[in-house]
Amino acid sequence: MAGPLHNCELDVIPSTQAAAPPTKVLIVDDSAVVRKLLGDALRREPDIAVVGGAPDPFVARDLILQHEPDVVTLDIEMPRMDGLTFLRRLMAHRPVPVIVLSSLTQRGSATTIDALRAGAIDAIPKPDGPYSIPEVTGRLIQRIRAIRQSPPMRLRRAIGASHGAGKAVPMPAAARRLGRTIDGVLALGASTGGTQAIEALLTRLPIDGPPIVAVQHMPAGFTRAFANRLNGVCGMRVLEAAGGERLERGTVYVAPGDRHLTVERQGLHLVTRLTMGEPVHHQRPSVDVLYESLAGVRGVPIVAALLTGMGADGADGMVALRRQGAETIAEDERSCVVFGMPREAIARGGACHVATLFEMPTRIIDCFDRLSTRRAN
Repeated sequence: MAGPLHNCELDVIPSTQAAAPPTKVLIVDDSAVVRKLLGDALRREPDIAVVGGAPDPFVARDLILQHEPDVVTLDIEMPRMDGLTFLRRLMAHRPVPVIVLSSLTQRGSATTIDALRAGAIDAIPKPDGPYSIPEVTGRLIQRIRAIRQSPPMRLRRAIGASHGAGKAVPMPAAARRLGRTIDGVLALGASTGGTQAIEALLTRLPIDGPPIVAVQHMPAGFTRAFANRLNGVCGMRVLEAAGGERLERGTVYVAPGDRHLTVERQGLHLVTRLTMGEPVHHQRPSVDVLYESLAGVRGVPIVAALLTGMGADGADGMVALRRQGAETIAEDERSCVVFGMPREAIARGGACHVATLFEMPTRIIDCFDRLSTRRAN
């Protein structure tokens, strides 16, 4: 006799929720070999659809209008129009997430930094041989999925570009006190959009302030060009950390790509250390690794700022720092290119304060002032 559980067909009724459409990707590269290698790898992923391959920006323009891709991969060195010029025009007239594929030559790395400042979401080294293809394509697939899963991005030049990063920007009156009165360490963490954000922040801080340690998610080979760029536009000294340096006032230490940067006490001094530990949140260098190392340093005023970026790197480390009495600042959604990492830090209770990038210098000074007052009492 049929009962209420007799019709087992109920177990296989299909879901009425429609699956998300695949992410549409356009590959722009003058090399037919590279277009094929990347295209073949991406087409094997069910959640990615390659809508075309363009050998130059003029063909890319037409394909963008035709297919409206969700993501564009872009070679920088191309005929007829270089990729950087094309990127700037694209960001001005039809913004779309762009992942730059660039050579690791000195010229290629420097141009890649310019591309990130112009609005590219991320940079990945081009394959330098058959053995590097799986690593490059795997990283590309990971970035495409991260873009799809992230909140809506502000595809524009970050506040640093719009306010003239690298030029004479008025410094808040409070910031002028930093170099004369404050000891401690300022720690910065950033990912997507961070090259512009870090530049905008550093160019508005005094040149003789406390040492700054910074992690920007970036592959090996690009971080030195990034540090050199900052050194050229900032009044303070900026260098790629080599490990073993004593932290000095007026100096910024940028974590090198593919190495974790930590800080530890050595006698009366704080020194940098580089390690090859496992990636954290798929990142090496990792903001969490830097922040957690600073959470273990006692007796030093520490201010940490977590800037724009995808994912959650830095959120747990910020919680650890706050528990140890550090002052922590998450970038406000209004100025983030991607409000991922700061959002996670806020949600987990790691942020003492939330500030836009424009407000950040004054907020940093206020934080150091509070820490100094606390020590004095």
